[in-house]
Amino acid sequence: MFFVSVILERLSGAFLLNCELFALTLLFALPLGLVVAFGSMSRCKPLSAVVKTFVWIIRGTPLMLQIIVIYLGPGLLGMTNPWPTGSGGRMVAAVVAFVINYACYFSEIYRGGIEAVPKGQTEAGQVLGMTKPQIFFKVTLLQVIKRILPPMGNEIITLVKDTSLANTIANKEIIMMAKEYSAKGLIWPLFSTAIFFLVFVGVLTILFNWLEKKLDYFRC
Repeated sequence: MFFVSVILERLSGAFLLNCELFALTLLFALPLGLVVAFGSMSRCKPLSAVVKTFVWIIRGTPLMLQIIVIYLGPGLLGMTNPWPTGSGGRMVAAVVAFVINYACYFSEIYRGGIEAVPKGQTEAGQVLGMTKPQIFFKVTLLQVIKRILPPMGNEIITLVKDTSLANTIANKEIIMMAKEYSAKGLIWPLFSTAIFFLVFVGVLTILFNWLEKKLDYFRC
């Protein structure tokens, strides 16, 4: 029983890395995704084309490949490695890869939500003398949040599971830790990782369901 408790404690500690990667990705990818969305909707055609091409490349290639390229690419190209040494450097590289990847996915969700708001409401705000920022924050934004919440929730739940890809560059997250025990003949730690993810995803599901009900007064 003592041995089991030690393994569970180590798995819990490893899962903290998954949680840290999840939190940092959301912290940076959510606002960056909005910036990318504005870039793709820009009236400047060259800028819009560049942003859309970048989003297409990121969405069209595996996240695992992007993690490897971002971490090993600078060194293989003969450039100075920008990442710190050791586990800290691997974690920073993973965060950068996840932020870029999810910002591109979030940008498409933002863009769809913004474009789905009837243009008549923007025109009504202009007639009332409101500035573009006022129209966006006071008229458009809350309706956008209501529209994008379900797809955004799906992406965020996917992010929880994708954090396991951090082990591609030897970040010792929970699945990598469990695989080390399975190599020693213990299979139950590998299956027990499902409980950690299920609980996390279950909490997020409850949270998003609550948010959808709170925003239900917006009839889109």
